[in-house]
Amino acid sequence: MSATPAAEDPFDFEQVTVSNVSRHYGRRRALTRVSLTLRRGEVVGLLGPNGAGKSTLLGLLASLIAPSAGTVRYGDRTADAAGALLRGRLGLLSHELRLYPELTARENLDFFAGLYGLPDAAARVSAALERARLADRAGDAVQGFSRGMRQRLALERTLLHDPRLVLLDEPFTGLDEGSCRALASRLRDLRSARRMVLVATHDLDLIDGIVDRAVLLRRGRVGTLAEAGGTLRERYRAALAE
Repeated sequence: MSATPAAEDPFDFEQVTVSNVSRHYGRRRALTRVSLTLRRGEVVGLLGPNGAGKSTLLGLLASLIAPSAGTVRYGDRTADAAGALLRGRLGLLSHELRLYPELTARENLDFFAGLYGLPDAAARVSAALERARLADRAGDAVQGFSRGMRQRLALERTLLHDPRLVLLDEPFTGLDEGSCRALASRLRDLRSARRMVLVATHDLDLIDGIVDRAVLLRRGRVGTLAEAGGTLRERYRAALAE
């Protein structure tokens, strides 16, 4: 995603508001009248079975696709009104990790740092490689990395430009136990840094106790998830059984 350099970017927002958003692909309805609000300093879980519309909602919030109906506002602006300024405030980790396999780990991060026009890019990239536990593999081509290594690198690429809104689609995929703990710590750090984080995941045991609240999608619609009365997994199962 292209972006305006952070130093020249005056655009910011305190919340994101999704209002009665629908997304249709021909006759198939991926989302139907979805409404929700994301606020600064909050980690929100996005739950639902496969095909519920989670990835579509993330794509809408990332401004990669447009709603068929309804509006998404970043503060008081839509994606169209904010234009290129918005892209510098968004970070998306999707199933497609958006890494260049023929480039090294450092070259991948250098490339994205250049896209965002980041100051102190070399220092940021080195710090990101340390956080990804890939400093000793910085000069190796990504095509030789395991899924977990690529996942860790893609997460650092997602966060390299310090986005306001962080969108994560199954971020625990391929991670070992230590990497899962490190990711959980990063999510808490993002909350402390007053970022907005939306995490679509099936790893409910891993995010229980991390998320401030959870949103349930069922067949493209927002469902009801009890706020108390058991673990997150138990409440999720109960909601699906209704």
